[in-house]
Amino acid sequence: MTKRVTIDPVTRIEGHLRVDVEVDGGRVKKAWASGQMWRGVENILIGRDPRDAWAITQRICGVCTTVHAIASVRAVENALQLEIPVNAQYIRNMIMLAHAVHDHIVHFYHLSALDWVDVVSALKADPGKTASLAQSLSNWNGNSKAEFVKVQDKLKGFVGTGQLGIFTNGYWGHPAMKLTPEVNLLAVSHYLQALEVQRYASKIVAVLGSKSPHIQNVAVGGVANPLSVDSQSVLTVERLLAVKEWMLKLEDFVKNVYLVDVGAIGGFYADWTKYGKGITEYLSVPDIPLDGKGTQFALPGGYIEGGKLESYKPIKTFNDKYFIDGVSEAIKHSWYNYSGGNDKSLHPYQGETTPNYTDFQDDGKYSWLKSPTFYGKPMQVGPLPRVMNMLAAGHEPTKKYATAALDLVSTVAGAKVGVDALHSTIGRHAARAVGCAVQVDELINQWDLLLANMGKGDLKTFNRPVFPKGEQVGVGFHEAPRGVLSHWVVIDSGKIKNYQCVVPTTWNAAPRNEKDQPGAYEACLIDNPVADPEKPLEVLRTVHSFDPCLACAVHVVDQENNPVVTVKAV
Repeated sequence: MTKRVTIDPVTRIEGHLRVDVEVDGGRVKKAWASGQMWRGVENILIGRDPRDAWAITQRICGVCTTVHAIASVRAVENALQLEIPVNAQYIRNMIMLAHAVHDHIVHFYHLSALDWVDVVSALKADPGKTASLAQSLSNWNGNSKAEFVKVQDKLKGFVGTGQLGIFTNGYWGHPAMKLTPEVNLLAVSHYLQALEVQRYASKIVAVLGSKSPHIQNVAVGGVANPLSVDSQSVLTVERLLAVKEWMLKLEDFVKNVYLVDVGAIGGFYADWTKYGKGITEYLSVPDIPLDGKGTQFALPGGYIEGGKLESYKPIKTFNDKYFIDGVSEAIKHSWYNYSGGNDKSLHPYQGETTPNYTDFQDDGKYSWLKSPTFYGKPMQVGPLPRVMNMLAAGHEPTKKYATAALDLVSTVAGAKVGVDALHSTIGRHAARAVGCAVQVDELINQWDLLLANMGKGDLKTFNRPVFPKGEQVGVGFHEAPRGVLSHWVVIDSGKIKNYQCVVPTTWNAAPRNEKDQPGAYEACLIDNPVADPEKPLEVLRTVHSFDPCLACAVHVVDQENNPVVTVKAV
């Protein structure tokens, strides 16, 4: 018997996502992913000064802030073919990497771990056994028996008052939960410790970016951070030394807690390497530029067809024609109209943002998200495509951490688990942890590069942009925590003529495209197990593995055309 299950909204994400699935025989047979709000920021930008776009677009989201600022200034710089000082690249890189590390830690522990961890079960754990297990896995200084006793007492306090506080509304006791009480106690303890550790990443962003969230220091042409070796009013070596200390604290947690926890949980849930595969067309872009022109990168990107590493095709520069020509967006199943017909797919330079709401139609329009494709194919973007492309490119740090993670999974599972296991729900978590370890290493490397360049006497951070008459087009891409982010701008005589944001969650949460091909969420849910349709935990596991951020993909519209909010530009 087929049963329709609607989850609206999907919680523990940013924004409003609706997921519908048809379940038959304990398996998902069909799925729909729907963004439930409209994003109109592109329309707000028309006619504005391109130098202001970064400040507006990073307000798309309260989580994915720096990423939109960076993609926006890169788009305008690309349109002007403007080179920026390498010091500006290093500072931007550190901001982006710190933001990414923060994002990955928070995603695993605070947004998705509770899909796998039974918090209430931790009350039955033996703290001594938990400590022995934890210490056998890593030398993290928070893995003491005393720490686990303290956490267990805190949990007892929650339960004793009849409230679980931050752990309320979980599917505790669900048949799909399989960790032992001791492992659950370990995970809950690290959940609480991660709340403290993630602050170091935010402090790095705040010092380098002048504010967090919504940084204030970037500009078309570089950054607004004056550098000095002695002046206390600017970014000094003293402040940079404090930043380095926070980086090392993040490194300790990522390598000795996060990477280990993901490997261990992956081993306990090795059966979940069979679910959530979906689309294996993997797209990522190169990032962490090492020169002012965007031609050399610390982290490679590219396209992999059908999950086969040998098919890897690199994307090499900010001007890469292969990437620029390949992206388009369809709206056949989206609440929009195109002036040339809704069966078309438009390149972002010609993109249109004209809303056309019709209510939810299973076979018609059912989402505020458009449907991006790369050379006509839906893609999966995010940590898994990023790691697979870096493995295909022969990136040694990625190979090292991927091998370590898979070895730990194999040890816990009691059977060899290889790279193929990454094409799955649990594999996306493993890839995110592997990528995070790579990024925290590169964060420290970028600090070293900046200090070395300052030591040579180079303190420049800004090149002034000049806007010629006529039309220019540019794209700014960034490998954001959730995947490929690109901003596309058309400038005409110094003003924005068109602007389109193609964001990671638009790629992954897309409705069916003009060929009726499903997006990544919809595809990966097919054959997903569902033990209890009234408690669809397994559906949430797979969707949460992507770390949805719908605010980037959608914004608010009032169906009655009443004003929701008024913003006055001065």
